[in-house]
Amino acid sequence: MSAVPWTLRRADITDAPAIGECAVEAFRHYIPRLGLTPIPMTKDYGAAIANAQVWVAQQQERIVAALVLDVTDEGFLIDVIAVRPAQQGTGVGRALLELAEHEALRQGHDSVYLFTNEKMTENRALYERIGYVEYKRLAFAERTRVFLRKQLRKR
Repeated sequence: MSAVPWTLRRADITDAPAIGECAVEAFRHYIPRLGLTPIPMTKDYGAAIANAQVWVAQQQERIVAALVLDVTDEGFLIDVIAVRPAQQGTGVGRALLELAEHEALRQGHDSVYLFTNEKMTENRALYERIGYVEYKRLAFAERTRVFLRKQLRKR
């Protein structure tokens, strides 16, 4: 079996521009469908690195995927997961989701949650396939967020 083509590590402030570029690449194809810019494309990743838990997948010197985790009143949140289109389908997104679940358990949480736009149907289908269950929707002026949660088991 060949080596994993990326390494996972915590982000530092110097990674913020590359994380932003990664998010733009990962989400820009949704603009025509949504009729607006997805929030991860405009996020301040410098602030996220300072205030949340940000991880990156790096291939050689290039960041190919990013993960933003946070703890909120609702629990352990996967705030952003972004994978550059060229790396989609390689397993890097799944590796980041597994990392999020591991971190949630390590930090004392028994579940992890996330939200996505209701029009991002392929994302919702993926999350549901791996055990996430929809538990609420919030409608805003321009978008409807679908919230999904996954119960975790200690290994």
